[in-house]
Amino acid sequence: MEVAKQYSRRRRRNPSIDRLSDLPDSILCHILSFLPTKISVRTTILARRWRYLWSFVPNLDFEFPDKSAAIDRVLLLHKLQKIDTFRITEGYGYNDCQIETWIRFAVERNVKNLDLHFCYEGWVPPSPKCLLTCKTLVDLRLTNCTVFPVTGAVCLPSLKILYLQFYHAYETLPHLLSGCPVLENLLLQLYFNYCSCRISSPTIKSLRINFHYDDCSEDEDEGEYSYDRLEIDTPALIYLELIDSSNQHIKCGPLTSILGADISFHDYIGRGFLHSRSLVEFIDRLHNIQFLKLDLSHYSEEVIAHVAFPAQTTTFHNLIELELTADCRLLWKFLENAENLEILTFSECCEEIEGRAEAPLPAPRCILSRLRTIKLVKIKGKKHEFGYIKYLLRNAKVLKKMEITYSEDLDSQKMINMLKKISLFRRGSRACKVAFVGVR
Repeated sequence: MEVAKQYSRRRRRNPSIDRLSDLPDSILCHILSFLPTKISVRTTILARRWRYLWSFVPNLDFEFPDKSAAIDRVLLLHKLQKIDTFRITEGYGYNDCQIETWIRFAVERNVKNLDLHFCYEGWVPPSPKCLLTCKTLVDLRLTNCTVFPVTGAVCLPSLKILYLQFYHAYETLPHLLSGCPVLENLLLQLYFNYCSCRISSPTIKSLRINFHYDDCSEDEDEGEYSYDRLEIDTPALIYLELIDSSNQHIKCGPLTSILGADISFHDYIGRGFLHSRSLVEFIDRLHNIQFLKLDLSHYSEEVIAHVAFPAQTTTFHNLIELELTADCRLLWKFLENAENLEILTFSECCEEIEGRAEAPLPAPRCILSRLRTIKLVKIKGKKHEFGYIKYLLRNAKVLKKMEITYSEDLDSQKMINMLKKISLFRRGSRACKVAFVGVR
């Protein structure tokens, strides 16, 4: 306490004391590395000591509206022969020659992390060959900025993280991945129509794919959509995120190591039976999974009810947590085939229709002995909703909590009646608490 008081008195006697300048240059450079480069450069006016300090910062971070001439000058004056990170964010108005020069600068200085994000205006600058043979590169993130060659040397022996968000990349991807022997994390985003996309790697552990539906992909001559195909061969995969609104056929190799997946399928153009069967076969590959988020909210009732999932008999022995957005008929399928399920989140995407599948009897094993937490999303107080809520509460013998979210836009009297009715349902677990949460 006495030391603190002495320090406070010294500060009052000399309020202009500069503690920051007492730090060694290495610490100051580390602090500057968290700032955009243009801010780092401005520190030259602080004092004589700061004049060239920015030029020893290991990270270079440029963003719009940084001018090309300013970037060139920074690179000319930069002193370090090794840099950790080179980043351009929201780049706009640069030409191919400038971008190639900057990439070469980074590669020649043994860059570890390269992040280039350019605004797409119908122009995609090419990548210099040196980028594809950079031995020090660990993290490569490219957005709207490059089209890789289909042939030529690719040698990225240290690359572990690869993010590609660009156009017409599908045909170059196999060649690119073949030169990444230790790649672990791949993010791929395609915007335009394609014919076939193949992802093959024995080392990838995390795979995130986002295929955007292209409403301009319809064949003008035949009035039909092209046949799109996705192939995944990643035996070491642990986590998969797939947002797909484009593929008619999905082929997937064994996924024996996978633990978690976030899957969202969109069938905007009604591709029908073959696409639905392909979807079922793909979900079968996830039988070893522990955590699954599955969103089929953009599928028609007919696809779910009559084509895809009546034949869904895959057993998910390891599934512990399920977040499902679909028809309740698919919910019953999962509960029957996931005997160790403990956490369930369910959001129904289809309106009430005739012929809805009845809840299974006797109750599945997971409901009787495993299910501990249930969250039901945006309940509207419909007859069949009361049916499956009552069924779950009555049969879940070890349930600890059921959370029911409802729309605050519901008529107030209808909402009150709904909550009262659910509160009176008999509970199979004495420890079960029911919580009601209003959402907008």
